[in-house]
Amino acid sequence: MARSLIPAVLLCCTFSTAPLLAQGARTPVVPAGTSVTATLTPGIRVGNMVFASGQLGLSRTAPDTTIGGQTKVALEATAKVFEAAGTTMAHAVKCTVFLIDLKDFAGMNAAYREFWPTSPPARSTVVVAALVAAGAKVEIECSAAIP
Repeated sequence: MARSLIPAVLLCCTFSTAPLLAQGARTPVVPAGTSVTATLTPGIRVGNMVFASGQLGLSRTAPDTTIGGQTKVALEATAKVFEAAGTTMAHAVKCTVFLIDLKDFAGMNAAYREFWPTSPPARSTVVVAALVAAGAKVEIECSAAIP
């Protein structure tokens, strides 16, 4: 039965993204102080949407080992990508949060609410075994509409 759902899911995803892709070219979004690497672009704009790459909660200038501090750093970096694309956090529509410890869920939520005190974007939260940088407790990726 699960095998029969695969074509339906692929069909649904193909049709739901087709209008978005028809709206315009795929354009890199690179905030000041960041750059495109061989494997990562900070954000991609397509039509009236921007997709920010996952932002780690690590700061080079003021390292913070708390989940609240790291969540704030990750979301501030996301805000910079959105601003470079011409939008704000108020227009975020979907975020995915990756945590390495379920015990950090409440602390992450407290910092997350500071960015969206009301009407937060849709969100998924996933606990993972590790992130790509030592000391990172959280990674957050978001997408937003561009008004």
